[in-house]
Amino acid sequence: MLGGVFVRRTIGRPGVLQWGTMNDGFRIDDRELISATRYAESGYPYSVWKQLRDHAPLYWVETLEHRPFWAVTRHADITAVSRDPRRFLNAPRLTVGSSQGADLPVRMLLNMDPPEHHAYRSVLNKRLTPRALSGLSDQVDAIATTILDSITEGGESGMVDFVEDVSARLPIWVIAEMLGIPRSDWKMLLDWTNRTVGAGDEEYQAGGASGVSTMNDAADEMFAYFEQLTDERRTHPTGDLLSALTHASIDGSAIPRYELLSYIFLLVVAGNETTRNATTGGLLALIENPAALERVRRDPGLLDSLVEEILRWTSPVVHFCRTASEDVEWNGQKIRAGDSLCLFYPSANRDERAFDDPDTFQIDRRPNRHIAFGVGEHFCLGAHVARLELRVFFRRLIDRLESVELVGEPVRLRSSVIGGIKHLPVRFRLSA
Repeated sequence: MLGGVFVRRTIGRPGVLQWGTMNDGFRIDDRELISATRYAESGYPYSVWKQLRDHAPLYWVETLEHRPFWAVTRHADITAVSRDPRRFLNAPRLTVGSSQGADLPVRMLLNMDPPEHHAYRSVLNKRLTPRALSGLSDQVDAIATTILDSITEGGESGMVDFVEDVSARLPIWVIAEMLGIPRSDWKMLLDWTNRTVGAGDEEYQAGGASGVSTMNDAADEMFAYFEQLTDERRTHPTGDLLSALTHASIDGSAIPRYELLSYIFLLVVAGNETTRNATTGGLLALIENPAALERVRRDPGLLDSLVEEILRWTSPVVHFCRTASEDVEWNGQKIRAGDSLCLFYPSANRDERAFDDPDTFQIDRRPNRHIAFGVGEHFCLGAHVARLELRVFFRRLIDRLESVELVGEPVRLRSSVIGGIKHLPVRFRLSA
């Protein structure tokens, strides 16, 4: 059930929520909760989320920058909302920064609802199960080995930007292989994903372009590229995912062009960003917890639980929204039809009600019911691919890693949707 504390703004300072008599004197700055600049400068607002979980798990936010929304921060509440797609829709508002589906340059699984969502998801579901992916492990291992070899070309030790030289390459190379993209174009795919997910970050905005135009330009370029490739696959199909999508049908008809290209767009962007940021955050966690690194080095049987703890700990997706399809009475409070609910996944993954000692990185945590991949109808389609990549990569890295240390501060992405690290300077020593 959703938490029982209902809060609406009273008149006061802009950006600050003021409570009524139930919690006199307790205030939270809304900018701490959803500001992309705050995320870039300070990372996730764990202390704010904890206060909300404890005192206002259903929290009404109004800001000058965004249309109002409910902030939902408890694990059980986010799970309940996510498992009720009839009353809580993905469309039309995907994130706090978007208000209608028209704000988004693509039409994809993330902004579809049943029954359409199920029909589109079924196109690739069977190709992305653990059994179907059993043959992918060797390819991922070869990619991970190639990447690690490339950073030791000047010797067995040195300094690298772990993001640019390692973690950004791994998932984009894997998804490119799965889609059947020529190796010469892999760098171009990475640029498109950077400009899509990092559209609000000045580092990825060319010539002072706005975030909207940066994202739209990247989507246009990607659509044009994949339109040409899907045309080729129609006449010359192969065994890759691109051919499977191009020749797939829904209700007896081919997937429409716009939806087809949107589907591929999602695979490329989501297939890169979640794993990329979990890999980066995972290494950072191991650097900050050297005893955990030594423990998994001595006991490789901990690798699977290490991966799950990395996913819980990093929670790369900050939030997605749901929209109430009808008035909902929940714990005696009314959510009105059309109200938006913002689900904060990293908060859920640090919820004391769901995890023992949640602020400690525990590589043997069991059970570990994290929701880094979401839950319910919209559980991440590529979750099994991401888990495979993380298992293979960290097994290969830990096998060879003799030492690693930070040589500079992590530089975070300016985004309140994806919890990304753009740069992670490290000094390392790898065995041959």
